Amino acid sequence: MKTLKTLLSTIILVALPSIVGAQQPIYYDQWTAKIHTLPMPLICSDGTEVTTTAQWERLRRPELLRLFAEEEYGIFPTEKVKMKSRIVESSDDALGGIAKRRQIELTFSRKGIEHKALMLVYLPAAVEKAPMFMALNFNGNHTISAEDAEIISTNDAARGASESRWPLRKILSAGYGLATAHYYDFFPDDQLGCPQSIYRLFDGYEGWIRHGSQGGAIAAWSWGLSRMLDVLEKLPGADARRVAVMGHSRLGKTALWAGAQDERFAVVISNESGCGGAKLSRHLYMEVVGTINRTFPHWFCANFKKYNGDEYNMPFDQHELIALMAPRPVYVAVANDDHWCDPYGSYLSAVYARPVYELYGFSGPSSLSMPGPGESIHERIGFHNRPGKHDVKDVDWDNYIAFADKWMKENI
Repeated sequence: MKTLKTLLSTIILVALPSIVGAQQPIYYDQWTAKIHTLPMPLICSDGTEVTTTAQWERLRRPELLRLFAEEEYGIFPTEKVKMKSRIVESSDDALGGIAKRRQIELTFSRKGIEHKALMLVYLPAAVEKAPMFMALNFNGNHTISAEDAEIISTNDAARGASESRWPLRKILSAGYGLATAHYYDFFPDDQLGCPQSIYRLFDGYEGWIRHGSQGGAIAAWSWGLSRMLDVLEKLPGADARRVAVMGHSRLGKTALWAGAQDERFAVVISNESGCGGAKLSRHLYMEVVGTINRTFPHWFCANFKKYNGDEYNMPFDQHELIALMAPRPVYVAVANDDHWCDPYGSYLSAVYARPVYELYGFSGPSSLSMPGPGESIHERIGFHNRPGKHDVKDVDWDNYIAFADKWMKENI
C-alpha cells in the first residue's frame, strides 16, 4: 500500500500550483484521474516553511483562510448585525419523554430591516448539559421528524419527509442534542435568491448579481451556523463548548467553511460534500470547478469562476480547507457509489491534510489506498466509505457518534 511518504515520488508538492493548460481534461474514472501538483499546506506563499504550530497559526492559517474567502466562498459582510432570539415553542416531554424541544426564532436587524430564521433544538432529557450536533436541513424543520409541534417552514415538504436522515432517537440516546434550521432561512437556494437572503440587510447586495469576493450562498449558510452557535451558548441544557457541525452535500461544503472560520466548533463533519467541499479540485473526476460554477453560480463568489477549467492555477486546494480545522477533529465521509462527489478525491484531501495535524501530534489517513465500502478511520482526521449512493444513512450517524464519543464527548 502506498503511504504519504511514497506520495513524494508520484506527485510533486509545490508551494504554488504549476501553470498548465487553460483547459484541463476531465476524467470519468476516479482511479485514472491524475494529480500532477498540489500546493503544500505547510509552505507559505512567500516560500516560508512552516515547522511549528505557532507558525501555522500566525502565518499560514490566516493566509489560507483569506485565500478561501477571497477566491472561493466569498467574504460575508463585516457590518454589525443585531440578533435577538426568543423561544416560540417548547416541550420537556418531546419524542415520548426522551427529549426536550426548543423552537427558537432568530431576528436579525440592521438599518431598520429585519430578517428571521427558525431554529429547532432537541436536547436529551436525561443529560444536564449535552454535547450537540448542529446541521442545516434541506426541506424545513418540520421534515426531520413527524412531531406535530414542529413549526412548518416556508417549504411545503411533508412533515417527517426527511426523517430517515435524522435519527433523532439514536442521537438523543447516545447523549447528544441536535440543533438545526432550514437553510433557506439564510439564503434561498436559487441564483436569484440573494435579495430574499440574509444579504438584504447589507448595502451592495440589492440585486442578484454579485461581484469579486462578495459572499455567496455558502458564505451565508455558514454565517447562519455561527449565529446558531451564538444561541446555543446561552441555551440551558446545551454545551456550546462541545458542538459538532455537520452537513450533507452542499451543506457539507457549508459545514467545512463554517468550521474553518469559527474555531468554536469542536468537531467538523463533511458528509459527501464533493466539489467545493472535501474533494480535491485538482482531481479532475466528474464534477469539477467549471461544472459547479455553471450549475450553481450563487454558491461561491464570482472570483471562483476564473478557475473554471483552470484548477491548476488555484493558489490552494481543498486539502488545505481540511487542514484549517487543525488541531480540532475533522471527519470526511463518502459513499462508494456517489461518483459525482468523487469519493477518492475526497479521501485524498484527508490524506494530504495530515501534515498539519502532525504538527500538533495527531494523525489521520496515510495510505493512498482508500478504505473499502464499510471501512472507517477514526483518527483525528476521520474517514469512512459507506456502501451506496448520495444520502445520509444510519451508519453515517453511527460513525459520527462514535467519532464524537472519542474526540469530543470526553476530551474537551
